[in-house]
Amino acid sequence: MSRDILPLTAPDISALAKTLGRELAVFDGKPGHVQLLNMLARASGYRNFQHFRAASLAEERLAEPTPAPEPIDHALVERVSGHFDADGQLLRWPSRYGHQSLALWVLWSRLEAGAVYSEFDVSLIIRNNHRFGDHALIRRAMIDAGLVMRTPDGREYRRVERKPTGDALALIRRIAGRTTA
Repeated sequence: MSRDILPLTAPDISALAKTLGRELAVFDGKPGHVQLLNMLARASGYRNFQHFRAASLAEERLAEPTPAPEPIDHALVERVSGHFDADGQLLRWPSRYGHQSLALWVLWSRLEAGAVYSEFDVSLIIRNNHRFGDHALIRRAMIDAGLVMRTPDGREYRRVERKPTGDALALIRRIAGRTTA
């Protein structure tokens, strides 16, 4: 039979020592393996070793698996970063849709989370972050990509809080690294 490794943690080592001391004091002779397991489990707040074992294994089964890190296409990030200058401004609108959507994430990152903007304010932020003179194209693309939402009357704009893709995060960091260096 294989042995499960069950880590035992006690919130208070002093209470653990006192409880073990009390249990050992009433025990006649030398406790066996199972008796020691039960004493340790009770001292840690469980009814017995079986209760501790069942709780530990259930916790292990219910634990959320950590997702594997999303792969990053470094060649794509490098190609799209070529559309930005040393100041982090978008020089030209990429011709490929995949490059466009990745470039939009950089501009999305420059909008403040939770802030409500007017159309003028959003356009101003976009104008200050690109050099080719078509802020309306970028604003519409951000709305179409689901990165920015607006009210039906177009008076209020908000950044949509989403987790950027691995490629988008890598591009945001790369462009931000250029401007701070």
